[in-house]
Amino acid sequence: MKSKDHKKDPHYKHAKRQGYRARSAFKLLDIQKRFNIFKRAFYILDLGSVPGSWLQVAKKHAEQNLEKYNDGYFYRDHYKIMGVDIKKISPIENIQTIKMDFTTLEFLKEVDNYFNGIKLDLIISDASINKSGNKFTDQIRQTKLCFQTLILIKELLKPKGSFVVKCFQGSDLAKFFKTMKNEFLFVKSYKPKASRKKSNEIYLIGLKKKS
Repeated sequence: MKSKDHKKDPHYKHAKRQGYRARSAFKLLDIQKRFNIFKRAFYILDLGSVPGSWLQVAKKHAEQNLEKYNDGYFYRDHYKIMGVDIKKISPIENIQTIKMDFTTLEFLKEVDNYFNGIKLDLIISDASINKSGNKFTDQIRQTKLCFQTLILIKELLKPKGSFVVKCFQGSDLAKFFKTMKNEFLFVKSYKPKASRKKSNEIYLIGLKKKS
C-alpha cells in the first residue's frame, strides 16, 4: 500500500485515534476477542515488535489483568513484557525493548535474564521476512521463520501457555500447522478483520501448550 493510500485506510485512522502506533494493533485485538489469549497473561514476549502496536495492546491487557486477578485466589502484583526486533523499537513505559535477532542464542540469554528464568504466559509474533515479491519463495522463507519461533516456544513458554504467530498461506503452511498441533492442545488458523483482503498473511493461534 502506497504511503498516501495508507493514511486513507480506515484501520490506520482508527489506530491513530486510539493512540496505537499502527493498524496492526487491531489484528491482535481481534485475535484476543476471538481466543482470549491474554487471559492471566503477565509475562509476555513479542517477536518482531516494530513499530510497537502489539506491545501497546499487550501492556493494556497486562494492566487490566493486574486489576482483575487481585483477589487472593490468583494474585499478581506486577507484569513483565519484552519486545524484540532487528530494528530499533521506540520506547514504551514499563516495557523492555531490545534490538536483536531473536533466532540467536544470545537472545535466549537476554530473555532468561529479564524474566529471571520464569517461563512465559504468552508469546506473540508479528515478525515477517522482507518480502521479495515472489509469493512462493516468500511463503517458504516466512514458514522457516515460523519454525524458528517454535524453538523459543519449547524453551520459554510455560505449560498451558499461549502462542500467536504470523504465517503466509501456501504449500508449507500445513506442515507448520501439524507441527504446532504437536505442541498445543488447541491450534486454529485465523485471518483478522484488519488484515488486508489481498494479503496472504494468516495467524496461527496455539492454546494450552503441552507439558
